[in-house]
Amino acid sequence: MSLPADLRKRHGLARGGEVIVEDMGDAIVLRTLDQVVARAQALSRRLVGDTAGATVADFLADRAREAEAE
Repeated sequence: MSLPADLRKRHGLARGGEVIVEDMGDAIVLRTLDQVVARAQALSRRLVGDTAGATVADFLADRAREAEAE
C-alpha cells in the first residue's frame, strides 16, 4: 500500500514503515506501531494504576530473582 509522502512524514513513517490495520466495521484504520504501543500503555495504566509490583520492570525483576534462586 502506498501512502502520500506528506502523510508519511506527518506520522513518522519511513518508506516501507510498518502500520497496524484495524477493521472498525465501517472503516479501516491505520496506526503506527508507536501509536499502538502508546494506546496499550495508556490502557495498562488505567487498568493497573499505581498497583505495587504491576510494572513490566517489576515483572522482569521478579523473574530474574526467581532465576537466581534456581
